[in-house]
Amino acid sequence: MTSVADPSPDAEAPRLGWTHRLAAALKHRNFRILWLAALGSTIGTWMQSYAQSWLIYDLTNSNFYLGLDSFLGQLPILLFMLIGGVIADRHDRRRLLTGSQYVQAFSALTLAALVATGHVTEATVWLIFMLSFVSGCGQAFGGPAYQAMIPSLVPRRDLPNAIALNSTQFNLSRVLGPVAGGIVLLWIGVVWCFAINGLSFFIVVVALTSLQLPAHVPSTKPRALREELRSGLHYVRDTRVVLILTILAFVTTFLAMPISTFFPSFATHVLTGNETAAQRLWMLMASQGLGAIVGALLVGTLGPFPRMGRALLTTQILLGIFVAAFAASRSLPLSLLLIFICGMCSMAVFSMSFSLVQLTIPDDLRGRVVSIYMVALRGGWPLGALVAGALADRFTAPVVMMTSAGLLSVIAATLLLRKNGTLNRI
Repeated sequence: MTSVADPSPDAEAPRLGWTHRLAAALKHRNFRILWLAALGSTIGTWMQSYAQSWLIYDLTNSNFYLGLDSFLGQLPILLFMLIGGVIADRHDRRRLLTGSQYVQAFSALTLAALVATGHVTEATVWLIFMLSFVSGCGQAFGGPAYQAMIPSLVPRRDLPNAIALNSTQFNLSRVLGPVAGGIVLLWIGVVWCFAINGLSFFIVVVALTSLQLPAHVPSTKPRALREELRSGLHYVRDTRVVLILTILAFVTTFLAMPISTFFPSFATHVLTGNETAAQRLWMLMASQGLGAIVGALLVGTLGPFPRMGRALLTTQILLGIFVAAFAASRSLPLSLLLIFICGMCSMAVFSMSFSLVQLTIPDDLRGRVVSIYMVALRGGWPLGALVAGALADRFTAPVVMMTSAGLLSVIAATLLLRKNGTLNRI
């Protein structure tokens, strides 16, 4: 079993210049094609996210409904992703990912049709929630297949860079998506935000067909699904570094990430200025995304480095501090700066954490272990949004987020101060 403490021959090779390391994974054809396709598709996803959150808040004026939509969109991650990880280890990952694109396209195009025909109102907002759940089902099975496929697209040396570039792609989309969504919503209407997103999934379908990958070879000794799932859970339980990173992923998203769910509330009721609330909303989303791009690129240029665990915990402390500062701010320029730093810290945390996980696990368990990690990472956000949304309607969003952010910093500081702690040794 390979561990992060035992460098491979690739890891011992002479280090290259930072400009090369910045985009090393893009030299590889398969990764480059899939990365560019995912960029186009994820821009569409964030376009819909912007329009959908604005539509829900415009219909209901409720923080709880914003949190509920986020929760239902991620609920399939909690329910099905572990099974999706087992399936990703058993079956052709490219075919699984293709199927997930069709499911998500169906959800987005259906929502576009319902809004266009006037079927979505305050009384029928549950239709949006239902389609968010359907889309989440596609992600629950496609996510493990996609993440488990990455190590087959690049050599081990470039794996941290590939992970960082995936984060960069995701967050570049988070910048461009809301901007595009705002333009589309303003000029041709909210329906087209959903329709364009639905069509964007077919970009990934085309890219997947062009990848040059070895044919999938099914296992000659397949085991029962429950047994394979149990082996993945046992690996995470018995591998202390993976267990701690998985728990931290959940804690971080549960406590810190609901801040972005509350952006419509902050844009409407907390921050003031000459801009419209819709303009303030996409400015917040874009600033957070830009910060995340910078954070991911910084980690990507470093590659594997000593004391990555300590760097992760230190950055997590800073994330809590800056989320609390953002929640306390009432100035739009200051808030944009603070949420930029929050985005940078959060993506640095997640890039370092996932790199450590991917460098630790063996390939025959990759789909299962990655799915467990992703359940923690993706599940913490909607659960946190649901809890924080209910509390925010009672205590206000700034108070709830300042409390959560403070708790996050305390947890990370406690782990950092443990001299013999697992993350302090890697």
